[in-house]
Amino acid sequence: MSRHFVPARRFLLPALLMGTALFAAAAAPAEPDHRPAIARLLALPMAVGLVGASDQPVFAWVELRAGVRNIWLSSSREQAPRRLTDRTIDDGVDLHSLALSRDGTSIAWVQGGDAEFPDLPPPNSGHAAKGGSQTIWVRATAEGAVARSLGEGHLPVFSPDGRSIAFVAGGTLLLASVAEGGPATLAQLPGTIEYLSWSPDGKRLLFVSRRGDHGLVALFDLASGALRYPDPAMTQDVSPIFSPDGRSIAFVRSTPPPFGATGTEASYWSIRVVDLATGQARTAWQAAVGAGGDYYGTRTANLFWSADDRLLFPSEASGWVHVLAVPAKGGAAIDLTPGEAEVENFTLSADRRTLIFAGNHGDLERRHVWQRPLAGGSVRQWTAGNGIEGFPTVAGGMLAVVASDVRRPPHVALLPRAGRLVPLETDGDPAETRNFVVPEPVRFTTADGVTVHATLFRAQGGGNRPHPALIFLHGGPRRQMLPAFHLMPYYANAYLLNQHLAMDGFDVLAINYRSGTGYGRAFREAAETGREGASEYRDVLAAARWLAARGDVDPHRIGLWGGSWGGYLTALGLARDSGTFAAGVDLHGVHDLVRAPPPMLPPAAQERWRETAWQSSPVAALDRWRSPVLLVHGDDDHNVDFAQSVRLAQALTARGVPLETLMLPDERHEFFRYQSWVEAYAAAEGFLVRTLGSSAPQ
Repeated sequence: MSRHFVPARRFLLPALLMGTALFAAAAAPAEPDHRPAIARLLALPMAVGLVGASDQPVFAWVELRAGVRNIWLSSSREQAPRRLTDRTIDDGVDLHSLALSRDGTSIAWVQGGDAEFPDLPPPNSGHAAKGGSQTIWVRATAEGAVARSLGEGHLPVFSPDGRSIAFVAGGTLLLASVAEGGPATLAQLPGTIEYLSWSPDGKRLLFVSRRGDHGLVALFDLASGALRYPDPAMTQDVSPIFSPDGRSIAFVRSTPPPFGATGTEASYWSIRVVDLATGQARTAWQAAVGAGGDYYGTRTANLFWSADDRLLFPSEASGWVHVLAVPAKGGAAIDLTPGEAEVENFTLSADRRTLIFAGNHGDLERRHVWQRPLAGGSVRQWTAGNGIEGFPTVAGGMLAVVASDVRRPPHVALLPRAGRLVPLETDGDPAETRNFVVPEPVRFTTADGVTVHATLFRAQGGGNRPHPALIFLHGGPRRQMLPAFHLMPYYANAYLLNQHLAMDGFDVLAINYRSGTGYGRAFREAAETGREGASEYRDVLAAARWLAARGDVDPHRIGLWGGSWGGYLTALGLARDSGTFAAGVDLHGVHDLVRAPPPMLPPAAQERWRETAWQSSPVAALDRWRSPVLLVHGDDDHNVDFAQSVRLAQALTARGVPLETLMLPDERHEFFRYQSWVEAYAAAEGFLVRTLGSSAPQ
């Protein structure tokens, strides 16, 4: 295998203009086309966005298959899931934010836009001449019904009677009839609108008006058109909910700790309750000083009102994300999910009397589903084994989850009773994954005594002779890699590439470095991470030492690959330790961590902050960078500025560092087009095989 490199200096400008890789094609023999094999894997269907109707056993979700997104529906009245949309092309147009009416007879969704940044100009990954759009669509779930557009917006929510839909566009609150006509503007507010919901009687709308450094809970009365702000404060108020009888609301009130604080020296958040008739507000619960003194929620709903008049919410008072319950009138909180484990998401049963949650209780490396009656009794495990189950969703008394395992991508499954998963997928076991290795959870210790969890994908077909190895670095950094398909599409794709690289003859070690999730607050909030000292890089070096100590790994052929924060760590490894890391693939990574200093820092402290951020950056060690790198980045990235990669490419070119680039025009951070994933991963595979070699049979 050729390991010929040409410094990128002569090729940089044409490549940046054309959006192509910097290959010295004429100087090297033709290499295999890696696209067909990786394209087959990336085409596997994945389920996302599971929702359920509250009163009937009706579920809906989005299936992503080779970049084509379609909505599927499952009802207990029908034998098999049914497709509701008929999209056929990989155009980069997302379908997201699904909502079902209470009886499951109508469905709404958002077509286009970016669910992470719904109030920014929509992406246009498919290069549509008219640009991108973001519109609300609605249709009956009955077979043969026709969908209609309600106009631009996001966050659709059905009224309790199913006849109307409220939604938002920036700071504008809108209302439309499900049956006919266009939307009417109800209110226009500064900032943006989040957490929209209806009162049980359908007469009021509850939401948060987000205004930069503060957020206000707001209430809109449909009959009078009156807008009011119950209990405003200089805080970030989130997750407002109505009580089951609609007479009160509750919400989370939080104040982010100032720079330099640990989050344990004060109480930074509480649960507030407001009586809507009197306007009287009170604190139902206040976080104690210490662990969990600052607010950290899950990525789904974070506040529920039970049938026995208790409020359920996440707390890290134990040092782990648990679900607590407190009487709405105030009193002592009870930990409903004890143990050294984390709850990832949770909900209530249809009768609001049982907690249902997904977490890593009993197995820190996986996710399973558990239940606990609120009236008493212990936690009961509902799923187990080597798979992953998450996002428990209730519909009319039925429970569904998103599930995966080593060989099956994320799919929707019913959970009619403990221990019985009934998949609702449209395919059986995919043939493309039958030869996947079974990933092995491993642990190792860093030089400063931190235990790091990781997943090893053993090289296939390499025998006992020394072969190359890779360290995969997730993004976030608030993420955790798992020994099976991840339930997030970005990391399910990374899992596919790790498996594919194992087939190429690489050992792949996916590490869960400090500042990630799954292992408690102390691990996630480890000292001196990121721009405060890059302490997580010690975990990367420990992973390299662990691999190098294996008799079947060539210590001179250890590489790195990762995206986002994983791209940052990839670049940091190549810059600081090219003698350890022979090559790397950096997808949309951060390379210069210097930013404007946090507010209210004295001038001398500001300078120290800048210096620490600089020393924690890959660009601070550019003069030591020798190893070849592939940079991949979309130029419409709203998470990591595309200029981070452009400037790094310029700096590496000036130093003669072997460089290849792949620029994806109009792509966001998490690529919307399947073809973009294929191009990026095929380029990554080809680059790694070419630079590190392969032990797989040729």
